[in-house]
Amino acid sequence: MARPTRVDPYLAELLAAPRGLEVEPLRERLTVASYNVHRWAGVRGGRAYDPEKASLVVSEVGADVLALQEVLRPVDGADPLADLARSLGFHLAFVVTRIHRRGELGNAVLSRWPLSGAHAINLSFGPLERRAALAVRVGGSARNVQVAATHLALVDRTRSRQVRALLDHPQLAGGPTVLLGDMNAWRPTKASRQLDDHFRERHHNASWPPSYPSVRPVLALDRLYARGMRVLSLETHTSDAARRGSDHLPIVARLELEDAQADTADGI
Repeated sequence: MARPTRVDPYLAELLAAPRGLEVEPLRERLTVASYNVHRWAGVRGGRAYDPEKASLVVSEVGADVLALQEVLRPVDGADPLADLARSLGFHLAFVVTRIHRRGELGNAVLSRWPLSGAHAINLSFGPLERRAALAVRVGGSARNVQVAATHLALVDRTRSRQVRALLDHPQLAGGPTVLLGDMNAWRPTKASRQLDDHFRERHHNASWPPSYPSVRPVLALDRLYARGMRVLSLETHTSDAARRGSDHLPIVARLELEDAQADTADGI
């Protein structure tokens, strides 16, 4: 069996939604979700391959912007990620973290609104784990949100370095920002405290909805942090399909841009 190939993360895909669809401006309130699709292998993993299961869960969630982790684009056959984007009528960006024996493996963002300024951020600080983040700008020139989707390391020390690199990255330096993904935050660590101190939202581990394992979630591995936006709600999406689609449940957040709150207060 061939081993996975070690590569630096790279932006592999940036696709616009199908032509003919009406492009609406970014709304004041939006729904954002994060979902580890487990290489389209369902809840059991291994050699299983059934993209329809996780795709059904995505359609249930009904988010405006979705961050997907452990996305597999197979060497042979149709690309489930592109098929999913087309079925939703969404824009798509995909960053490859490593070459799996069955294809490219990485992080993706699907968005109702156009994407611009997509960047791959290399977070591979440990000798074993290849990790990355995908940073994209969602929306147009009048109103936009920076979204960073990631899947952090299992090792605490490496994860702390990854968080620091993300917080210091110029793509995430200003404006409304959402950082989300599989943080592997199974217990309070220096990395989680760094995020809490920086974003000052949902500071305590107990306030995070559990998302893993999907059949009986007890660990809050999947998280969302926002700056310049108010988190109106954050919960796991639970359904029969979600329990079968992956070993993680999706997390779903309703967000409101802070400038929208100011406009309302000023009577604009």
